Amino acid sequence: MPRKITFKGDPLTLVGRRVKTGMPAPDFKVVSPDLKEVRLSDFSGSGNKSESSMPLSEGKGKIKLIIFFPSLDTPVCDLQVKEFNKRAVGFSSDVVVLGISKDLPFAQKRFCQENDIKNVLTLSDYKSSSFGINYGVLVKEINLLARGVVIIDKNDIIRYFRTVEELTTPPDYEDALNNLAETIKDPSLTVKEELPSQCKPCAGAVASLPRDTVERLLAKYRGWEVIEDKKLVKELKFRDFQEAKYFLDLVSFIAQEQGHHPVLTLNYNKLKITLTTHAAGGLTENDFIMAGIIDELGAEDGR
Repeated sequence: MPRKITFKGDPLTLVGRRVKTGMPAPDFKVVSPDLKEVRLSDFSGSGNKSESSMPLSEGKGKIKLIIFFPSLDTPVCDLQVKEFNKRAVGFSSDVVVLGISKDLPFAQKRFCQENDIKNVLTLSDYKSSSFGINYGVLVKEINLLARGVVIIDKNDIIRYFRTVEELTTPPDYEDALNNLAETIKDPSLTVKEELPSQCKPCAGAVASLPRDTVERLLAKYRGWEVIEDKKLVKELKFRDFQEAKYFLDLVSFIAQEQGHHPVLTLNYNKLKITLTTHAAGGLTENDFIMAGIIDELGAEDGR
């Protein structure tokens, strides 16, 4: 079923990946007030770092408390940022607070200057909705972010994730801060997964997976089938062309971020997705990782 929130009682649809507590946090790309690309990995102890001129080094290897909201030009969003800015004074030095919306970087910078916001790093998702799509909080009808809080620990595991059901209401500050306190007590949760959470770049000779491994992995992916022993294929049916095209665009964006380039065939309200690793001449872990991410996008929502 589609994920819904409301705005003054009217239903709105959330699109993007289905994330949950306990899973590795998806990386994302947003824009700093000085128009530099910033990623979640900039605040982690490892991973690719962007070229942002922000003082990100102070946030590396720390707990990330991320507040997300529609627009700073609304009273509830204004209050949300100010409240966390005030509360952050008492946070552990192990915590960095990020505020993400689709406001332009210029507007975010002006807001922080006018309101003396020094404990929240504001970042803009205006350019590609990367955060919104990767965390499933992009509001389809208005192309803005929903409102909520996510806490990511030092090992980049999601420890807390809440989206406010009514867009005009504030988040539960006490619930978020209580969960932050629990994360501070145990800041480095380890999660064992059969496959990595993100695709790995192909370098040099790449071997395809043996058939028994392919069959074992395939059993965990509903609706996917292996064609010609080297292609992972899934066909989806949507209400109309517009819905099919919208989902195709979501898949295209995620695939580009993952460095994976599937074949996407659109035929009115039907979308066929074909995954393979050309460098290996067959299937690799990357194809199953990408298939899992596509499933997280909630393809069944469009049927």
